[in-house]
Amino acid sequence: MLIRLLRTHLRPYKKELAIVVVLQLVGTMASLYLPRLNADIIDHGIAVGDTGYIMKTGGWMLLFTAVQMVCSIVAVYYGARAAMGFGRDLRAAIFHRVGEFSGREVGRFGAPTLITRTTNDVQQVQMLVVVTCTILVAAPIMCIGGIIFALREDVGLSWLMLVCVPVMVLAVGLIMRSAIPQFRLMQERIDTVNRVLREQITGIRVVRAFVREPYETKRFGGANADLTATALKVGRLQAMIFPTIMFVFNSSSVAVLWFGAFRVDSGAIEIGALTAFLSYLVQILMAVMMSTFMFMMVPRAAVCAERITEVLDTESTVTPPAKPVLEVAGRGEVELRNVRFQYPGAEFPVLNDVSLHAEPGRTTAVIGSTGAGKTTLLSLIPRLFDVTGGSVLVDGVDVRELDFGVLWDRIGLVPQKPFLFSGTIASNLRYGKPDATDEELWRCLEIAQARDFVEELAEGLEAPVSQGGTNLSGGQRQRLAIARALVRKPEIYLFDDSFSALDLGTDARLRAALKPVTAEAAVIIVAQRVSTIVDADRIVVLEDGLVVGTGGHQELLETCQTYREIVESQQTVGAAA
Repeated sequence: MLIRLLRTHLRPYKKELAIVVVLQLVGTMASLYLPRLNADIIDHGIAVGDTGYIMKTGGWMLLFTAVQMVCSIVAVYYGARAAMGFGRDLRAAIFHRVGEFSGREVGRFGAPTLITRTTNDVQQVQMLVVVTCTILVAAPIMCIGGIIFALREDVGLSWLMLVCVPVMVLAVGLIMRSAIPQFRLMQERIDTVNRVLREQITGIRVVRAFVREPYETKRFGGANADLTATALKVGRLQAMIFPTIMFVFNSSSVAVLWFGAFRVDSGAIEIGALTAFLSYLVQILMAVMMSTFMFMMVPRAAVCAERITEVLDTESTVTPPAKPVLEVAGRGEVELRNVRFQYPGAEFPVLNDVSLHAEPGRTTAVIGSTGAGKTTLLSLIPRLFDVTGGSVLVDGVDVRELDFGVLWDRIGLVPQKPFLFSGTIASNLRYGKPDATDEELWRCLEIAQARDFVEELAEGLEAPVSQGGTNLSGGQRQRLAIARALVRKPEIYLFDDSFSALDLGTDARLRAALKPVTAEAAVIIVAQRVSTIVDADRIVVLEDGLVVGTGGHQELLETCQTYREIVESQQTVGAAA
């Protein structure tokens, strides 16, 4: 997964990567030539007292050092540029893929893990690319070049390399083998911490209302302790790597000096060549050590790449049609024909054989007890989900054959939980129509019974809105969400229990103001309160995913037992209040 991810998303940066490889090659070769020059200074300069030779060779060493520095700096620049671009593209790819998901895929992954995969996981893979460009490219060049130059100095000591390098690789490999499962577990622990923290921040009012702070503290403490324990295991394993490397490193140096001394004494090599051989062995081991540091990141990056690829490879169950219909004749007629919907793995369908017909200029209401399938039914019209049986038609065309843009441009949706984006009231209202004028915004706010409280704000339309609209009350958020849909002027209005946070008087005034605005549009209202839908042209009663009654208010009171029970229960509650 990691290789495939890198190959796919690093392809646009071939030029930068080629520059990195060339510069690292030149810089590493310059670094490899320095021990040879140092050996010449010792053997042909210091040993014979030739100061001129020392100065001349020292000048060449300075030149090679300067070349190495320049190449390293420029290589790091291009490597970082490629890595940052890679991270940007990968985050964008995940964002666009998640944007294509239907509610089914979002529910399967969950928001916390999608956030972690877009941020932390991408960062881990991005850091691997940075380290690869700065270390991994140079390490094999240095290792192979070091071996060649070391053999040129003295073949008789080459057996030391055959011992030291495999010992280091084996020792580090055993440690990393134990670390890989822990890296995978650590990412899962991070997901858990994110999930728990997100739940607690979102539901802080509920936590305080039920005095559950100690329980939630304990729950977060448990998730945090699990992450800490896993991180400590990984840290202990990583802590073993450096001492192991240094032990092999220092043992190798002692061995070279020990056995090299005998060869110098026998005249097999000169002292400068021994110094050069030791330097080359150090460079070889340094290359192995740098590779080791990089491979410390590989297991975690590989786990992150698997998680990222899982998101990128997941296809939405709501797919665009192969030959989309781009034009539709009509004014927003909606029809559900024998619709069936069942969640994957569910034992029973949420909706079964549901038929509904909403015509332009008429209001169709859907009512039923909690869990009857009202919200699911409404979600099928804009294709937030796709039906598993039957069909949903807009102006006589199956929504699965319509172009997404054509379908969504005709719909104004007010969801059950009115979500507002961080920004201003005006930016939220213009979400569906960016070119709307201030006059249009005020008009829609007036219809939605929101003008009064917006005018009371010092900044008016430019009043700040926090993420999710948490600085506004539930009723204010609902009215702004309704105004946002009105600004768009769609042909189909979908209100998903959008009046539940309003008092009865505001509810009545809002519905009265809506009538002339939606006179030529199809309006579908999902509601819990009977008073909200009593004046609807047609009321559809759902129970356990089945349509058990259709008609007007008076007709349903006489013919539908379920509707009559809903009305009587609300009248009883109202009388008791």
